[in-house]
Amino acid sequence: MVMDTPHPDHRFRTDPKTWIRDAHGRKLRTVDLHAHLLTPAVERLVAECPQKKSEPEIRIRTMGSASVDHNNLVMLPGCATALTDLSVRLADMDRMGVDVQVVSPSPTQYYYWADPDLASRIVSLQNENVAEFCAQCPERLVGLGTLALQHPQLAVAQLEHAVGKLGLRGFELSTAVNDRDLSHASLESVWAKAQELGCVVFIHPLGCSLGERLSLAYLSNSVGQPVETAVALSHVIFGGVLDRYPNLKICAAHGGGYLPTYIGRADHAFHTRPDARTMSRPPSAYLRRMWFDSLVYSPQALRKLIDEVGATQVVVGTDYPFDMGHYDVHAVIGNTPGLSDAQREAILGGNAQRLLQVAR
Repeated sequence: MVMDTPHPDHRFRTDPKTWIRDAHGRKLRTVDLHAHLLTPAVERLVAECPQKKSEPEIRIRTMGSASVDHNNLVMLPGCATALTDLSVRLADMDRMGVDVQVVSPSPTQYYYWADPDLASRIVSLQNENVAEFCAQCPERLVGLGTLALQHPQLAVAQLEHAVGKLGLRGFELSTAVNDRDLSHASLESVWAKAQELGCVVFIHPLGCSLGERLSLAYLSNSVGQPVETAVALSHVIFGGVLDRYPNLKICAAHGGGYLPTYIGRADHAFHTRPDARTMSRPPSAYLRRMWFDSLVYSPQALRKLIDEVGATQVVVGTDYPFDMGHYDVHAVIGNTPGLSDAQREAILGGNAQRLLQVAR
């Protein structure tokens, strides 16, 4: 039986005339550091767990019924094939002008509630799936894994296996691990191992601790996700994580949320209040030691992000294939004011290649 080829999603179609090129007319190498992969085997594994069965009710309370209905009827069906099908993904990358995609697990599959045995199986399935998926097209796909951070000792072993045996370049994590923020002492061994291995730590939120206050109009995502990222990065900074692990490679999704564009308030607290002086330098100094994806939607917003963190610290991020992603990265970067040719080249691919330690 011959299957029909899925109709290309118009979101991923961009005009090659807008692609940024070098002096010889060659499109600049483009690396998307923010793209996701679903592992269906994990969903089958957790299907009967009480925590999994409680998800629909929690979503109704925290997202609102209108957003839940839209996700179930429109957004998730529209993403399903792209989240698992290699040929669809590669075709979409071609339409976007993306040469290399860094694939990380779908954040919906963190499952930090799992006990050690189940968590071991969840992470093994996900990391092996990412590695096998990328191995089908290694010249275009690079993988990040996941860790059972609720069990830090297990997570350290998982990280060693992911990087050393599976060839993954790092791991994705949420903005908190159950009730533990990223400054929590239990995560010290994970940060130490990540720094030792030189791998990427990709912070990506799932939901928001503001809960039912954001159940209107998809505020759970449009406001909640940036809030969560700002809080997580603030814990990494004010909690002294970057002082203790100065070579830790942290990359934040969604342009770092609200923190970079309002970092002046954090700096003011640092200079004004002794209780906010919990690290060695002002908060803004640490922004230039982290990386941020370009998913801020407009050239003006990207310009502001670059002004705060530096052009060397920004990488392309699309959030493929979800509807809150933005896929015309060449147009956004090409229209960002004040960028030199060298800076455009760095943001499109050079910075990510340096961060991931992959060949140009």
